[in-house]
Amino acid sequence: MPDSTNPVPVLSRIASDASCLHQALRALPAERDASALAARITDAQDLASIALRLFLTRSRQTSRPSPTDLLLLHRVVQIAKAAQDVAAELTAALARAVENQRRQAAATSRRVVLIGPTPQHFIESAADLLDRIPALCDAREWPESPCQ
Repeated sequence: MPDSTNPVPVLSRIASDASCLHQALRALPAERDASALAARITDAQDLASIALRLFLTRSRQTSRPSPTDLLLLHRVVQIAKAAQDVAAELTAALARAVENQRRQAAATSRRVVLIGPTPQHFIESAADLLDRIPALCDAREWPESPCQ
């Protein structure tokens, strides 16, 4: 079990998982396989869950957090928010893809009106959000970091 007083292993895992998820989003098939997209939503929710567990662990360790502890907690909350936003963007992509597929299947003519933004736009937004997470996990940026 990792040392709960040292957030570095958890933050390293979050940064690594965010990078892997980013690569997975870039590799999604052009037809936007719904099950692959749903799996990526679960991955983003897992990232948020890990960050929130770290927040709970760290916030319970001291009754009077230092400024450095508060900075760490703030970063962890930002990571959780970014991961939740990634999950929301991917959920919107999935909903849009399914709706557009439904419209195509129900079309009685060749002209189908698809709604936008496209699933790809939501996926790109999620990838942009993921790009922020590794920087938030970088303990070297924190003054007097307990992680060094």
